[in-house]
Parts: sequence; C-alpha cells; structure tokens
Amino acid sequence: MDYFAGLDVSVKNTSVCIVDGTGKVVREVKVASEPDALLQVLRNRAYRLKRIGLEAGPLSQWLFSALGEANLPVICVETRHMRAVLQAQINKTDRNDARGIAQMMRVGLYRPVHVKTLRSQKLRMLLTHRKLLQSKAIAVENDLRGTLRNFGLKVGMAGATKFEGRIKELIENLPDLAVLVEPLLIVRRVLREQIGVLHRRLLAVVRNDEVCRRLMTTPGVGPVVALTYRATVDVPARFRKSKSVGAVFGLTSAKYQSGEIDRSGRISRCGDEMMRVMLYEAAQSMLRSKKWSWLKAWAMQIARRRGMKKAIVALARRLAVILHRIWVDGTEFRWTREVVTAV
Repeated sequence: MDYFAGLDVSVKNTSVCIVDGTGKVVREVKVASEPDALLQVLRNRAYRLKRIGLEAGPLSQWLFSALGEANLPVICVETRHMRAVLQAQINKTDRNDARGIAQMMRVGLYRPVHVKTLRSQKLRMLLTHRKLLQSKAIAVENDLRGTLRNFGLKVGMAGATKFEGRIKELIENLPDLAVLVEPLLIVRRVLREQIGVLHRRLLAVVRNDEVCRRLMTTPGVGPVVALTYRATVDVPARFRKSKSVGAVFGLTSAKYQSGEIDRSGRISRCGDEMMRVMLYEAAQSMLRSKKWSWLKAWAMQIARRRGMKKAIVALARRLAVILHRIWVDGTEFRWTREVVTAV
C-alpha cells in the first residue's frame, strides 16, 4: 500500500503526519526542523511513501534539497493554494495542518512550485542584499533632507557623490547640528561603499555568464535586470511555453467569470515582486530611450490607443516572454522583424 506524508514546518519543530491510501492516519509525530530528524521518520521501511508535501516557506528550500538528496518523493506546495485548502478546517493547529497536507498529497489536490537551485539562491541573495542596502541609504538621505528642512536648510538637487559635501556645506556654521548629522553621514558613507562592493560583484557575475550577456542585448535590459531574470527563472525548461512566463510573474490580467459576468481586471501581481518591478523598469527604460526597435514601436502603438501605463505593463509582459525565448533558443535580440530568405 502507498503512503503519503504531510509536513507542517515551523522554525523549531515540524509536525509530521503519515496516512495510508484510504486516508487513515497511521503515524503522527513532532520532530525538530532538521533534515536528520525528518529522515529518521520518513525513511521508515514500514511506509512506502509515494508523496511528501511541505509548504513553501523560509526553510522549505533547505529541507526540500536535503530530502530530495535522500531520494524521497518530496513536493513543495504553493503557499496560497495550500492556505485556501486548509482554511476549510475549523481548528487550526500544527497537527491539523500536517493532516491536511497529507490528505492533499493523497488525493493529488496540490499545486507544486519550483524550488530554486543552490546557485540561483545565492544570486538571489546578492540581489536582495544590494537592494536592501540601497533602500537603507535612500532612507538615511531622505531623513537628512527632512530634518534639515525644519531649520530652513534645503539640500536641493544633489547626486549620490555630491550629497555629503552639500550637507557639510549647509551645517558648516552650525556645530550643534553637525554633531547630530555626522553619525548619519558616516552610516550613509559605509552603506554607499558596500553597495559599490556588491554591485561590482554583480557585474562580475554577469560578465562571466553567457545567458546574462545574451539577455542584455534586449533594449532596456541591463545587468541587474538580466541577473534578476536569470535567478528567478532558474530553469527555463520548467515553462512549456514562453507565453506562460508573464502570468507567473503576475503581469497578466486577473479574470472573473460567473454566469453572465465575465470581466478582466488589473494584473494579478501574484508572482515574484522583484522580477515584476525589474521588468516594469526595463519597459520604462526602453520607452524613454532614443533607440527604436520593432518592440518599442509595438508598445508606442498601445500607448496611443490605451495610455502609457498600460503600454508599459504590456511591454513588461512581452519582455518576460522574449527573454525566455532568447534564453531557450540561444539567440540574441533582433532589432527588426525583417526575415532574410535564402536565394
């Protein structure tokens, strides 16, 4: 008889439930959220496990990799889908959640998600850390601008390189303010230095990555967008059609149809937020550029009919499709649609 397991993972402990083919619970146990502890339970020869389910979360990539290396049939389930199924339970406990996940595995009522490879996880860490430092540096600069404005000191237009000099110029004759401002300037200086360190590492990775270099032949796509796409898609073969990539990133319209009602709303925004923002910024960059291509002409036609905002979203969605096609085919972006026929 086949058996199915559900894992409700928390930071310290994991509730494990094993059911048989009829849905009867045969074992329930709570163990530490460590691969070795889980393997002691799941490797029991008394249970021939057909599917093991766990919800996508902070520890899911680590546990998924460990269980997969042990040749166990582990499946990572999409969070929103699992939450919707488990909401039918009256009492929410770790034990009941593990039972619900095990039953989902038994009846096949689940939606698996792709667990990124180790390399993509490291690239994603590089991107998120760079973005975090950028946001903190901008927050410090905005705080300095706002607090100094209370004393009539206006920073005005000052780039990243001239910002500190402008602040020191304003507080030159105000020693009481200089004592308060100096710590923030030191923090900002360190943040900017480390952003530079991470950015140089990012450029080095892109320079040595053949896929990223081909993605960057597309107008509007720079090193950050290319590497974000590389880390997010991870394995291009997991998409059977390039057209489905836009939907995965939440760039397609949400649809509601019931009876005589049939309407399309705004984009779903259900996919990877960082990738969606990068594609949107790439689309904006392309439309602001002076260089023309068939893709920009297509987007400008949409802008004339439906407005610039919708054109940018449509262009971002199409960029996701084109980048996937470039990756799969091993080609580069073609600036014109002219087809050369052999004579």
